[in-house]
Amino acid sequence: MKLYYDPRTVNCRKVVAGFKLMGVAFDSENVDYFAQDQQSPEYMAINPNAALPALVDGDLKLWESNAILQYGADKVGAESAYPSDLATRADVNRWLLWESSAWFPTCYVYLVENVVKPILEAEPDQAILDGEGPNFHKHAAILDDRLDGQDWLCGTPEPTIADIAVASPMHLHRYQQLPLGEHPNLRAWMSRMEALPAWESTDVAPLLGLA
Repeated sequence: MKLYYDPRTVNCRKVVAGFKLMGVAFDSENVDYFAQDQQSPEYMAINPNAALPALVDGDLKLWESNAILQYGADKVGAESAYPSDLATRADVNRWLLWESSAWFPTCYVYLVENVVKPILEAEPDQAILDGEGPNFHKHAAILDDRLDGQDWLCGTPEPTIADIAVASPMHLHRYQQLPLGEHPNLRAWMSRMEALPAWESTDVAPLLGLA
């Protein structure tokens, strides 16, 4: 199967890190996000949303990064990363949905203002950051409470694809300047994530000239 991706983007890093965690073998083709190659007719025949990443496996054309993680896990039978126990799997699925609907949007504000704009030689808008603060802290507190007394998001012995997914929007947290000071459990969990070989090996900061 082939992954169409740009390793510099949040959701592409998510999939590659998840695949590495699970030992999913894949071919890849780079689609330059900043050159807008994802808007080419050839790529949009795979993903009409013109968004990255996308996966092709035989006749299957799959988009949405969390769906790709689920598919990869089931394809290789990655039990620890995507447990088959009904309650645990429902918990993992819940966090995958929450990440895309609630957590990604608030982290993305900090990514745009403090990372993307400086790369493009534009000034961050402090009013936007100040306005997003309460929403960020509301969602970060949910994670901080959940991680109290456990290493991984779903209480499993090993990280799951839920951990990979939820870590991804904050993958450049130092450069995003995410206000994590009030959330010690979340900070400790992110440190554990950053110690995982699958996560460390997909570091985006050097690719963006940040480190």
